[in-house]
Amino acid sequence: MKIAFLGPEGSYSHLAAKQFLKTESTGVKNAGEWDECVPFRNFPEVLAAVYSGKVDAAAIPIENSLQGGVSQNLDLLQETKDLYAVKEQIIRLDHRLVYKKGIKYSEIGRVYSHRQALDQCASFLIKELPFASLRETESTGFGISRAVEDDSGKSAAIAGAHTENLRSGFVMSEESISDEKNNYTHFLLIKKGASSVPQTSNRIFFSAVCPHRPGSLLKLLQIIAKSGINMTKIESRPVKDRPGDYRFFIEADCDIASAEAKEMLNSIVANTLECKLLGAYNHG
Repeated sequence: MKIAFLGPEGSYSHLAAKQFLKTESTGVKNAGEWDECVPFRNFPEVLAAVYSGKVDAAAIPIENSLQGGVSQNLDLLQETKDLYAVKEQIIRLDHRLVYKKGIKYSEIGRVYSHRQALDQCASFLIKELPFASLRETESTGFGISRAVEDDSGKSAAIAGAHTENLRSGFVMSEESISDEKNNYTHFLLIKKGASSVPQTSNRIFFSAVCPHRPGSLLKLLQIIAKSGINMTKIESRPVKDRPGDYRFFIEADCDIASAEAKEMLNSIVANTLECKLLGAYNHG
């Protein structure tokens, strides 16, 4: 089993991939096969690796408890054909400052990390490093790489408390520097092919585009309510190349195999411009 993630090693996506791998590995392998988490430079490459068959699955963040949906990944999951979410994982984010041992906070001139990590530690950065330049990287793991490349020792990074094997001479803050200590990210395991979708589940994930007429969104919500299904999440995203059109990403508590779920989805297909099943999985 090979699971793609946003690298390099040490990112929160890597942590999620390792946890998914524990549940996915069968322990039975042919000669030359092994379980591994495979890093990629960005999320388009992560999902492209699944689609092309380079890997068996991918771990991607889809929502953060503070900042909402990860827009890029919602769009990528929608746009890439034949990919489905089949499992979920909730990861608690514990941000720490990584810096060169012996360097005072007042001496740090640059802080590298993923944009969300920088935003989620804003109060700490303003208070403790008010003059440091904030540099966005593609992942927290890449942030560490950039910081340790600075021979002056005046660059730092924000990374997860789970990060291992720091470069010699670098240390991690003992306490979390997150503004909000109860901060979680919802990760999904993505596989290719409808056959990979579980036969039973307690949640489904789908998208829909409503027609331009009064009450169309209300009708969509009424279809869900009439089915007796609890909607756990709804988020809108603009439809690319179609100004004024919006796509709604919806998660709901139901079994993909149930008559209620099938009737609901069929009714949504009949009453919307587009409807796409994005996945099914068990929550909790």
